[in-house]
Amino acid sequence: MNVSGRLPIVAVILVGILLGALLLIQDKSRLPDAEESPHSVGSVAEHQSVIGPKGGELFSEDDLSLELTIHESGTFPQFRLYPYRQKQPLAPAEVKVTIALSRLGRPAQLFHFRTESDYLVSDQEVEEPHSFEMVIVAEYQDKTYRWHHSEVEARVEMSDTAMQSNGIELATAGPAVIHSKITLPGEIIFNEHHIVHVVPRLPGMVVSIKRHHGQRVKKGEVLAIMESAMLADLRSQYLLTRKRLVLAQTIYDREEQLWREKITAKQDYLVAQQQREEASIATQLAAERLRALGVQPESGLSWENIAHYEIRSPISGIVIDEAIVTGEVVKEDKTAYIVADISTVWAAVRVFPRNLHQVHTGQRAVIRANTYDLTQEGKVIYVTTLLDEQTRTAIARVQLDNRDEQWRPGMFVKADLQIEAVEVPVAVSLEAIQTLDNQSVVFGRYGDFFEMRPLKLGRSDSQMVEVIEGLFAGEHYAAGNSFIIKSELGKAGATHEH
Repeated sequence: MNVSGRLPIVAVILVGILLGALLLIQDKSRLPDAEESPHSVGSVAEHQSVIGPKGGELFSEDDLSLELTIHESGTFPQFRLYPYRQKQPLAPAEVKVTIALSRLGRPAQLFHFRTESDYLVSDQEVEEPHSFEMVIVAEYQDKTYRWHHSEVEARVEMSDTAMQSNGIELATAGPAVIHSKITLPGEIIFNEHHIVHVVPRLPGMVVSIKRHHGQRVKKGEVLAIMESAMLADLRSQYLLTRKRLVLAQTIYDREEQLWREKITAKQDYLVAQQQREEASIATQLAAERLRALGVQPESGLSWENIAHYEIRSPISGIVIDEAIVTGEVVKEDKTAYIVADISTVWAAVRVFPRNLHQVHTGQRAVIRANTYDLTQEGKVIYVTTLLDEQTRTAIARVQLDNRDEQWRPGMFVKADLQIEAVEVPVAVSLEAIQTLDNQSVVFGRYGDFFEMRPLKLGRSDSQMVEVIEGLFAGEHYAAGNSFIIKSELGKAGATHEH
């Protein structure tokens, strides 16, 4: 028979293979019974497991044998078939093989084979898990051979009642909005806008320390007391100008009375008026000099404390640095204390060069201090323009409300920065994801069975993760308590091993 005459026959055989495979998977919960006839599916022979020379499944009928392996080293998993005639290797080109393969919840696959070295190799990948039913059709010397074979892997049978008693919740894979994020390291620091360096503003000697490092202070509270010769001089000048003003006022009042009684000349009255005004100006100037140094003019008017100067806190907060000691002589520009208001703090987030284009002011951020079980949402208020010379990173500041003072400067934190919100066609619950054989998987629900489905994952947020490959929209899967199914697989030793 010529080639053109054989094409219709080959087409009929392939259609028959697919129909047979589909019939095999109509009832997914039904597995082949070992007591059934070896020809229970039409003329498809049930395979009795025999291991071949290559470690694969050996299928034999008459003088022909095929050894089927799944090769995974250095490539994607693929079928390899080694043909034998009377237990001796047979040239692969002499045998034409097709495999129809069906899985739970999946359409049938048709595998064709090409010759390579001393074996036949499939034209497509054999996806995980290797749990399926297959029909193998081989043509050799104008004769057709058929075998039926089942593999079960990463599958757990569990009724609805058992599923409910174990608290396993089902969900449906489908579209979802993913709030993509990046996670960057950071540290809690003081709000630099609420830190004050307290300087004496007068040279002098420290005679008393009232507040120390770590203590809370209120606005206007005395931090330390100094003795200052400059203050004594300024206060004495103020006292002197006050006395001159009192004297000038007395002379003016007398001259005004005498002038009105026409006893003295007006010239004397005008001179007294000018002297009073000059004394008033001198008094005001002396008072302003004291106020400029934070000293009230009316304080310290007794000669006992004329040189005493009180260093006061300009804000309410915590003393985070104390740089003076009793008996120390300090200059007017020395930082004596640093006081910080910690009702708000900053999370200083380190932004790596590869992430710079993803971070901007106004961006939503969730700050987490996992060690202290703290979480707070905020917004990026500023991103530094220059990179750190050593770390080559920028700093993004996120302001946090700290009125309860739980966020302490120095804490290491993680910052989840929202990049975008996108809708994806297929997503699953994050809690459904388990890890088996170093793969991210979920357990699909098919009738009374759960079966592992390896996933290729995409974007994720705190609740959902995008599925790129491995699960279709509309498929049911174990969401809550899916770890129980993983545990059952471990007990049964049903996971894939290589």
